[in-house]
Amino acid sequence: IAQLGRIGYLKTIKKGLYVSTVYADKEPGESYVQFVANILRSPSYISTEYVMAREGLIPESVYWVTSITVKSSRKYSNFLGNYSYRNIKDSLFLGFKEKNWNNNIIYIASKAKALFDYLYLKSTYNIKADVYDARINWDNFSEDDLLELTKYVKLSKSIKMNNILKVVKKYYVS
Repeated sequence: IAQLGRIGYLKTIKKGLYVSTVYADKEPGESYVQFVANILRSPSYISTEYVMAREGLIPESVYWVTSITVKSSRKYSNFLGNYSYRNIKDSLFLGFKEKNWNNNIIYIASKAKALFDYLYLKSTYNIKADVYDARINWDNFSEDDLLELTKYVKLSKSIKMNNILKVVKKYYVS
C-alpha cells in the first residue's frame, strides 16, 4: 500500500483507508465528501454549521464538514477537505435522515437537529449571542422545524437548552 501511494496510485483518506487516484480524481463531488464524512468515523451523521449553511440557516461559507458521533471527538484533514467529529451522548444520537448516493447511505441531520447540535455543543452559554447574534436566518426555519427542535430540547433535559428554546420561541413568535 505504501508503494502504491508513493507511485501515485492511491490517495490516503486516513491511516488505513485509501482510494484509487483514478476514482478520487473523477469523483470528489459534494456527495462523495459527505460519504467520506460518514465512513471516516462511524457511526456518525453530518450536522451543525455544515447542514445549517446548506439549508440557508447561516450565511457563512463552511470549510469543515462537522459530524456528530457517540465516539470521542476527532479531526481529520485530507485531499478532500477538513472533517470534524463532535461527541454527543447516546440518547441524543438521532434526528438524521438517510440520503441514497451510488447505492450507499449518507446520514445527515435535519435542519432542526443541526441547529440543536450546534447550540447544544457550544461551549459558551450566552443566549443573546447564541440566538440573536448568531446570524441565524429564522425565515428558513419553519413551525415544523421549531416543533422538532422542541422535541430534542425536551429529550436533552438540559437547562441551558430549555432557556435557549424559550428565547427562540419568543423570538419566533414576535
